[in-house]
Amino acid sequence: MEKLVIEGGKPLYGDVKISGAKNAALPLIAATLLVGGRHHLKNVPDLRDTRTILRLMETMGVVWQRNGDELIIDSSDLKSHEAPYEMVKTMRASVLVLGPLLARLGKAKISLPGGCAIGARPINYHLLGFEKLGVTCNLENGYVEAVIEGRMKGAVIYFDIPSVTATENLLTAAVLAEGTTTIKNAAREPEIGNLIDMLITMGARIEGRGTDKLVVEGVASLNPAQIAIIPDRIEAGTYLIAIAATGGKGKVTHCKPEHLPALLEKLRAAGIIVTENENEIEIDATHMQSEAGFKEVDITTMPYPGYATDLQAQFMALMTMSNGVSVVNETIFENRFMHVAELQRMGADIRINGSRASVKGRGINGLAGAPVMATDLRASSSLVIAGLAASGRTDISRIYHLERGYEFMVEKLRKLGASVWKEKE
Repeated sequence: MEKLVIEGGKPLYGDVKISGAKNAALPLIAATLLVGGRHHLKNVPDLRDTRTILRLMETMGVVWQRNGDELIIDSSDLKSHEAPYEMVKTMRASVLVLGPLLARLGKAKISLPGGCAIGARPINYHLLGFEKLGVTCNLENGYVEAVIEGRMKGAVIYFDIPSVTATENLLTAAVLAEGTTTIKNAAREPEIGNLIDMLITMGARIEGRGTDKLVVEGVASLNPAQIAIIPDRIEAGTYLIAIAATGGKGKVTHCKPEHLPALLEKLRAAGIIVTENENEIEIDATHMQSEAGFKEVDITTMPYPGYATDLQAQFMALMTMSNGVSVVNETIFENRFMHVAELQRMGADIRINGSRASVKGRGINGLAGAPVMATDLRASSSLVIAGLAASGRTDISRIYHLERGYEFMVEKLRKLGASVWKEKE
């Protein structure tokens, strides 16, 4: 097992190119199960999670090859409708094969998903939605067994709370259902827009892109897809925060500033200079090196376009270097403060009260390097940010979490001037 080692205290400078979005790539890869043929997906990141879902689909008979950042996926010969526990346990997004398998084969057997231990995240919204479409769903021995005779029938589906994966799963099922399906209070994340674009290019009929009401007119058949994955807004946000936390200056390229409305305003509120261009974001925090620290800023995680829960831990790391007390409210997941104990090992002053954390900033030089442990994907990136800003050496263990969602992170950080490398534990 490897660990990440950082010699901190060096401002980051330069440009960093953003990869394709993990959270868009996974549902788009799963959607290639909808119809046989050769699908071409471009700008696909090479990550632990993308490799996991491809291995899962291999067990079903899918053949694929990678040429640079392009994936060519041939789903012509499906031999199985089952996603076994051994493949699903490490990645929750594996549940996204449920909708496409039901739409194409009329049956699916999926192990209940795993992934980061940041909350219960039940799949009841998925199952209730499929039952509305006429699917019979049973939970037995840790598996979801779903079956339908003939085509699914369009229906009205309402979510009490917007769910990204449920919206994606039901979209991929509804495109081949008979009649009209309306999804109300649907999630509006850019990754869902990317999936809708893919399905439309395949011949699907979907209205309401970018809104919380999606109307799907089912079609009888689809064509193989050709689509590019959108840039990873969470990766872009992570590097913006990292550059800022070190008092550096840089540019995040190949991204979409309009995908990060809440974060960019919070960075500005912290006193950081942020400039948005067409496909890049410039950030300047060099003036913070001669000041007491960043201005304290409160955040509350919300469904898109609110502040993303996947950028909560990173912003908390930044606020440990503020000159006041900031409050972080986590409204999405009930167990997403596991990084706090590790930040405290580095000198952070954080107090937790239920879903609220109070962060008392210690100024821009307030953290010191320490051995810490990654507990989930985004927590691990917050420790990287803290380690880059801290004085001395930080050793981050269990970085397999980090490798689930960040492509070439060591190389990208080194290009920005960071002193970072991997070692065997």
